[in-house]
Amino acid sequence: MGGVSKALPAVGMNYLAHLWLTDRAGLPLAGAVLGDVLRGRLDGRLPAALEASVRLHRRVDVVTDAHPLVAQARTRFPPGGRRYAGIVLDLLYDYCLARRWSEFSGEPLADFARRAAQAVAAEEAGFRLADTMAPSMPRMRDLLLSYGTEEGFERAVRRTAARLRQPQPLLDAARDWRRHLAPAGDTLPALLQDLAGTAQQASV
Repeated sequence: MGGVSKALPAVGMNYLAHLWLTDRAGLPLAGAVLGDVLRGRLDGRLPAALEASVRLHRRVDVVTDAHPLVAQARTRFPPGGRRYAGIVLDLLYDYCLARRWSEFSGEPLADFARRAAQAVAAEEAGFRLADTMAPSMPRMRDLLLSYGTEEGFERAVRRTAARLRQPQPLLDAARDWRRHLAPAGDTLPALLQDLAGTAQQASV
């Protein structure tokens, strides 16, 4: 979702919630990933629906970063880790969403992950973005399915940290991630409900 301080680059590993919201809006799923890849003005360089999907991704990031539940969750991190707390929280929300997927979707997670991966792969081929959109179709599917495991969460943290100029502060902020798991899970339904309202406004 959001999760990155204005002083940090967008690192884009928390795809599951973005994809869920994009699907609810009836927009192309690839935009949920392209939103972390494309920078600057869109200016009609993509089909209208795909541009709307990318804009939704960006809007969700803004709304998430400013959301009172997320702001409160950031205060639970020690002062030295708060700059990176948003990234950890984004990954935690995807972890919780994957673990509780059946509460939010009637489609099995494995089927949704396959459908999302196929949609992203189709846009990769159409716009020749393979060099910038990291996960291939099998990797994207496996990545989404891995979010609900502790090992998958920790791999996502390491991959995200590797994209930062200084990875260690994020690794330090995420070291005690289990302390933040229960509050993240408790607030997930309310946060997703609010973000779904944002998605509904962008629906086609």
